[in-house]
Amino acid sequence: MRSITLGAVLGAASLTVAVGAASPAAAGPAAEGKALTWTFMADGPGGTVRVGGGSLADPYQGDTPTTTALPVLCLKVDGSPVPAGITPDFDAGWARGQVAVSSPVKGTRLTSLAVANGVCANTFGKDWRFAEFHDRRYGPGLVNSGGWSFWAHGDVSAGTRFWTHINDQPANPWN
Repeated sequence: MRSITLGAVLGAASLTVAVGAASPAAAGPAAEGKALTWTFMADGPGGTVRVGGGSLADPYQGDTPTTTALPVLCLKVDGSPVPAGITPDFDAGWARGQVAVSSPVKGTRLTSLAVANGVCANTFGKDWRFAEFHDRRYGPGLVNSGGWSFWAHGDVSAGTRFWTHINDQPANPWN
């Protein structure tokens, strides 16, 4: 930001005017916005966990400032069958794989889906990607998808929130 002192220019009373100040739109949502986060919801059978939005999640506008450093929820869809003891349904489907979380990353550093996918791939391996709100599957043959929560193999700590993305709303760190 550049300042011009009109008093120095005109010999009048000093008045400072900001020139070129960034407007909120120019600063971008990543600098001042919020993004979607999920959390651990339950342990399940056979080394599974349920992750989801919980009461704090806002998949429409985001719920956590992107200046916050949180782990990234990563998913590896490997076609794992539904374990005994889990019945995928509308409220909690099966993600067909494994979840894990990265080290904390500021949301402002997740500038695109490709960058977030890269965090997962670089941390866990090439078949890992950023988990998405609609990764839940349920119904005959797991053909239905939905949001809000899902079961997967993995170990996620209770009480931790983590970045999750959504493919049809502007509630991602890069929006």
